[in-house]
Amino acid sequence: MGTAAKILKVIIRNDAMKEDPEEIYGWRVFALVWAGDFGGMLFGWDIGTIGGVLAMPKMQEKYGYVTYDAKAKADMSQNIASTLQAGCFAACFVTPWLTDRWGRRWALIGTGAITVVGVVLQAGSAGAGSLGAMYVGRFVAGLGVGAASMLTPLYVSECAPRAIRGGLTAFYQLFIVTGVMISFWINYGCLLHLEGTATYVVPLAFQALPAVLLMIFMFLVPESPRWTAKQDNWEDTTRIISKLRALPADHSYVRNEIQEMADQLENERALMGDATTKSLLKEMWTIPGNRKRSLITIMLMVWQQMTGVNAINYYAPQIFQGLGMSGTSVQLFATGVYGIVKVVGCFFFLVFVADSLGRRWSLLWTSAAQAISMYIVGIYGKVEPPQAGKPITGFGYFAIVLIYAWAVFFQFGWGPVCWILVSEIPTARLRALNVAMGAATQWLFNFIIARTVLTMQVTMGTAGYGMFFLFGTFGWIMGIFVWFFIPETKGLSLEKMDELFGVTELLKKVDDHDPEPANAPTEIREHNAEKKD
Repeated sequence: MGTAAKILKVIIRNDAMKEDPEEIYGWRVFALVWAGDFGGMLFGWDIGTIGGVLAMPKMQEKYGYVTYDAKAKADMSQNIASTLQAGCFAACFVTPWLTDRWGRRWALIGTGAITVVGVVLQAGSAGAGSLGAMYVGRFVAGLGVGAASMLTPLYVSECAPRAIRGGLTAFYQLFIVTGVMISFWINYGCLLHLEGTATYVVPLAFQALPAVLLMIFMFLVPESPRWTAKQDNWEDTTRIISKLRALPADHSYVRNEIQEMADQLENERALMGDATTKSLLKEMWTIPGNRKRSLITIMLMVWQQMTGVNAINYYAPQIFQGLGMSGTSVQLFATGVYGIVKVVGCFFFLVFVADSLGRRWSLLWTSAAQAISMYIVGIYGKVEPPQAGKPITGFGYFAIVLIYAWAVFFQFGWGPVCWILVSEIPTARLRALNVAMGAATQWLFNFIIARTVLTMQVTMGTAGYGMFFLFGTFGWIMGIFVWFFIPETKGLSLEKMDELFGVTELLKKVDDHDPEPANAPTEIREHNAEKKD
């Protein structure tokens, strides 16, 4: 048994881990995941960059809002930050068609190129002080970031072995928070060591780095085998699965995985026929099991944003200022530490929790922990608000520590788990459409948060205590939602999700049909013949 397999079997405790061959946990699948996850880093790098850049006095001077009052300054910052979300939201309506037409791999390469164009426009406009060009650049970059936010978890979940799919999909969140952390420290370093326009132009330009790395590494990895299966290209599907799993094509594990793909695709065709946009939407909303999964996807993404995560991600310097920290450099340093905390928390989740504790319980306990943390921070703002020129009180430091603790709680639940569920529960033909719908919902509410949180901080009581109470209340609400509507999915293959949500039962009402595609590979036909014998 390989070293990686031994470690995984100690850490991860689910039935699939015990049953599946250890060869499938080789370096290839991890390399593929890390290559695709630079698509997540696009998102994290931007949200970590923009809040710090907008807090820099030189940036405010260049764009002429350094002398604005608090509300006007908040409006300007929110307008610039939230334009990216508009592009992200728009991208989610086009990306499902692109990825189903051209595949996950080429679509990810294209998103990297689009993001680079948007970053160049942002950096150029920042140097010139052109607000219009900044809006255009952020919208264009948003098209790439939004597409990647849908494509990355989709691609990873379709390639990952079932026993560690949760952990590997959670790498998407790890790359997001790593991007956030790195960009936080780039902002801090540029503020300390650069002068003039370079203090904010350089951080903006660095946003192109993960996009370039995404394009380079995606050229080196294969297409999703489940996409090639949808194209009835069983030869490529067998070759990719065999290579990713480090097993020969005639191995029983490879044959069973391909057979599950073939069965699911044929079952879907038996239910709804050939796929068109109209038929896919009908399949999504008229079949009860599919409708339930679609509603779960939408609500998970609504609740994820209503935790308040991007209130802190986008505007961490302003949040820490509201809690009593003074000085831009101090605020950016605290923001950098916040980024480190997020990365460490996410790493421990994906190694020790994602495929052991599971999705459902991770969401439940973190809902309560996040709610309590936000309430205590809100109480601090209400009963002992910070005052300019006076040192932070003990309660104030406790509130700041709770912001860091809250970040850890988020990384143990609502950060990675939502993307795991959204990418693994849909049926095969609806997976791209379902993930796109989830991403669109996430970006819509992300936009709402980015556009309103500074206003809430200014208007909802001293230090914005009402905002923290609001996010804390949503923590309890989303915990109730999970308790009643989210099943456990750890250790299940993607093809078993239909059975979990009751769609397989519908096949009993469909006329008899041959579950073996006409152009299935020889290995599948032989395997079926063996089962019949």
